[in-house]
Amino acid sequence: MTSTAVQTGFDTGFLGTDAGIPVLTGAGAEDAVELNGSTTIDYTHFSLALSRSRRFASWVAWNIDGAAMKALSRTGIPFVKDPRVPAEFQTGDELYRDNRLDRGHIARRADLCWGPTAEAKKANRDSFFFTNITPQMDDFNQSTKEGLWGRLEDAVLADVDVDDLRVSVYGGPVFNVDDRVFRGVPIPREFFKAIAFVVDGELRCSAFLLTQNLVLAEALDLDEFRVFQVSLTELEQRVSFTFPAELHAADTSAVQPQDASQRPPLGSLADIRW
Repeated sequence: MTSTAVQTGFDTGFLGTDAGIPVLTGAGAEDAVELNGSTTIDYTHFSLALSRSRRFASWVAWNIDGAAMKALSRTGIPFVKDPRVPAEFQTGDELYRDNRLDRGHIARRADLCWGPTAEAKKANRDSFFFTNITPQMDDFNQSTKEGLWGRLEDAVLADVDVDDLRVSVYGGPVFNVDDRVFRGVPIPREFFKAIAFVVDGELRCSAFLLTQNLVLAEALDLDEFRVFQVSLTELEQRVSFTFPAELHAADTSAVQPQDASQRPPLGSLADIRW
């Protein structure tokens, strides 16, 4: 599945207004894999930054054209390491064999399959590079309030009058120093998403944090999933990058609570402030 055509990457002007990519800071920048002199690695309809030490993406940014989606099969597409990136900086099948960990897409496969058929098919294949994959429990989406986490992108397209049905999404794992180690790999227990869109010409951005309490014993078990709506400023306190100023100005949850520990998790999609 070597990808030989021109890589298009994340389009910062996709929403008709500037919505750039995250900027790695401090240790995040020092830890990033470089490809052709850049810490941003481009694929069809998405881009990402890859952590050398954690061997997962620090962030992934992708564009969704809801009006041009293609229903494509995943049958026969293998998960593979990106040949452009040193294999030692990627986590592959050695982590996922013979256990309950799923190979979970960060940029959802279905989100990327849009545009002309050849382009959509290429995006479909590109989504299976291990650079876009993190370990998730096998009931990950089903357990998050009946799939709330996996339905966030669908929800904004269905519930909000989004201009031109175009959405840009930023997502990835949150790396914690006390993440449990399994097969020599620290397994992220938290994930983030920030969803940017335009309504009546106005840019908006809604951000979310998922926490999963992993019990990484031999059997691999899961205690609890919780999803919170958070501000971009809160997310930046947990990651090694910053979001663009335009997204901060568009944040629908810009006010931080005095005590975040007291904030209730989202009970349903209806609780979201779009």
